[in-house]
Amino acid sequence: MSGAVLDPLAARYAEWLGMPAAATREAIDDDPAEVRAMPVVLRMERADPPSRTPLLEAAAAAAVAVCLDPRADDEWHEPLAAWVDVAIRKVARRARGAHWEAVQSLPGVTITVDGAQVRALLPGRVAEMPKEVTRLQISGSEVPDDDPGPVPDGVPVLWLNPAVAMTAGKAAAQVGHASMLLAAALRADGQESYFDDWKDFRCAVRTPSRQDWAALHPGDDPLGAWRRRRVVAVRDAGFTEVDPGTVTVLAQLP
Repeated sequence: MSGAVLDPLAARYAEWLGMPAAATREAIDDDPAEVRAMPVVLRMERADPPSRTPLLEAAAAAAVAVCLDPRADDEWHEPLAAWVDVAIRKVARRARGAHWEAVQSLPGVTITVDGAQVRALLPGRVAEMPKEVTRLQISGSEVPDDDPGPVPDGVPVLWLNPAVAMTAGKAAAQVGHASMLLAAALRADGQESYFDDWKDFRCAVRTPSRQDWAALHPGDDPLGAWRRRRVVAVRDAGFTEVDPGTVTVLAQLP
């Protein structure tokens, strides 16, 4: 569980946050044949749909679980490294019934939080995704807002931008970025021992007040925000739903 595959993510973190907003999109190679993404499959059974917060918390845990899995240092290393070296794109898709069961055979990790299930799959070229993934719908992943209650003690908190509306699928991808950034920052600080006690990579997902969001935001000092307040920011390239350069999530260690 070394997390070494995440090192390039930590190395470019401050540079990414410092880019002009439009440049965040221009910085990513958009050659359709080379675009790589991690499929994040949300279980959305018609008769028993999940609540939004557990679904997002499962997505956050599943994404980082793939990167910290022992196989990330072995048979999964090459596809993970090729993905992290460019951009950590994720595509959320919904599945139910037999389609959900089918993706369990693909390389990845399934996480369950309060009955909500998400499977994050090994990243690969979007143009070469297996049919078990490509037949799944991207749209239609909405679930009602819920009231998650207080944050559990001792878990990282992923704060969603209160000024930005995101579908459940978009938010699932963003919190997956956030959990990965936390792990990358911990490695960069030589704190891999945190992973040993990070049970099931559990994170809390919450929406703060605008005032609290502003107080947490790293602003123009991302490294200082990490060192002093243990906060990292997810900044989106703006390919879907939000404008380029939007900070979608602030992730904070307890």
